[in-house]
Amino acid sequence: MEETISLKELLETLKKRLALIVSITLIAAIISGVVSFFFLTPIYQASTQILVNQTKNDQTAYSPSEVQTNLQLINTYNVIIKSPAILDIVADELKLGLNANQLNEKITVGSEKDSQVVNISVQDSNPDTAALIANKTAEVFQSEIVKIMNVDNVSILAKAQTGENPSPVKPRPLLNVAIALVVGLMAGVGLAFLLEYFDNTIKNEQDVEKELGLPILGIIAQIDDQQIEELKQRRAARKSAVRGETIGS
Repeated sequence: MEETISLKELLETLKKRLALIVSITLIAAIISGVVSFFFLTPIYQASTQILVNQTKNDQTAYSPSEVQTNLQLINTYNVIIKSPAILDIVADELKLGLNANQLNEKITVGSEKDSQVVNISVQDSNPDTAALIANKTAEVFQSEIVKIMNVDNVSILAKAQTGENPSPVKPRPLLNVAIALVVGLMAGVGLAFLLEYFDNTIKNEQDVEKELGLPILGIIAQIDDQQIEELKQRRAARKSAVRGETIGS
């Protein structure tokens, strides 16, 4: 016989394991909050923008073909910016104790679709260091691209700056706690149903009927000690009453 589970049974399972579900959810949120606030290092981000335009010696107006050429060059420039040819110079000039590979891991280069503006973003635990690396990378690239590709068509639009109270881009404690709440709730519900699935104990007459597939003809009620004591007192009272009637007659 195919076994089906009703919505009522699901709700009863959740109600029975509610303490377990709430506990797992709260534990996950607390652990996430503690790790996010006290153990993860805040990471700050600074960005600078450069513009890929026509060569400065060319005073003619832009043409669609020149713009398209510059757009195609952007992908090449994105690779060159993170190459050792640029980052080795940045590392030597900044003297931060970082090599080209370490700088490469901190730097992200990207551009909007069909845009000649390239964005150089740097992430570091120190906001001033992030801004310093971003600006120096843009400056070195602007000067070195002339030697590498024999072109002079890069301009710095905006330098990276550090505000008075910079906010870290990661970690985001509130977001982490919210995610932990959802994950903890899902884990708690899943564990509750898993425990219920592997629980083969028979607790009531409905379980007996379900396991055997036979109708219940009768049940034996449970009587606690207090009820037994009350029954004894009632029997003793009846016996006393019967004796009294017998003696009186």
